[in-house]
Amino acid sequence: MEQAYYHDRNKTEALLFDIIKHNSTEQALGWLQQQQEKLGVPVSVQRFNLTFTAIPRFAGKQLVQTEQAFIALSDGTPFFIQGSTLDKVVRLWWLLQLPADDKDAYVKVIEGLFDAADMNEQAALYSALPLLAWPDAWVFRTTEGIRSNIGPVQEAVMLHNVYPSRHLNEPAWNQLVMKAFFTDKPIHLITGLDERANQSLAAILTDYAHERWAAGRKVHPLLWRLVGPFITADNFADIQRVWNSAVNVEKEAAALACASSTYAPALALLEQSATLKEEIAGNRLTWDSVAARIA
Repeated sequence: MEQAYYHDRNKTEALLFDIIKHNSTEQALGWLQQQQEKLGVPVSVQRFNLTFTAIPRFAGKQLVQTEQAFIALSDGTPFFIQGSTLDKVVRLWWLLQLPADDKDAYVKVIEGLFDAADMNEQAALYSALPLLAWPDAWVFRTTEGIRSNIGPVQEAVMLHNVYPSRHLNEPAWNQLVMKAFFTDKPIHLITGLDERANQSLAAILTDYAHERWAAGRKVHPLLWRLVGPFITADNFADIQRVWNSAVNVEKEAAALACASSTYAPALALLEQSATLKEEIAGNRLTWDSVAARIA
């Protein structure tokens, strides 16, 4: 039986409100309390929607100050909060005020918000995907976000968001990753990147690398992170090409790809550099360190 939430809604609401409380004025907190009280039972959808839209005017758009990059949902899911503006955090909290017992009614209201949303509202809604009730209801909406050409919306879907890796099928997931490469997003911030790596994606990325090389363009070193576990005789020549690059970060990417492989020639290639092998074993060379060098 489908569950409305996979996290403790009350705990999440309390964690978000604690951040809001430490970053808001008394006037803003008073306004929020008023809106909460006026929602009514049953909830006034019109007031819910109007409040969602009005939040930046009353809460402000300053960056929240918080010591933690993530808040932990009750099922252990990390929910990224660092660098958020206060209006975004308040919108996340406000979404949790909408009763979710009636799936059809709930989905209708949230879909209405998506349909009427401006750029910042869309970004908040996509960031909220891990918090929304009835998670299976948002798969199509997520694929729409992936196809968006609006940078903040793309980032809200792709980066630090656990929802896509948990709920998208393989073709949709692969589309998200490819769109991230096309739009030059920080690939290492995609949640579930290694867990959702797959042979089809590795083949698509290899073809993409060939296209870029043919056009005389560089290939993003993190591309090989997703090819590494699927190195075969068919793509090993590509790994060798990157290994022999004069650009250090590219050779490091090839080394890390080989280290994640079970293909014997790839493992033998890694043996050619005791230094790189030792740096990987000692956790001094990682995909995060590669990402930091190309940022």
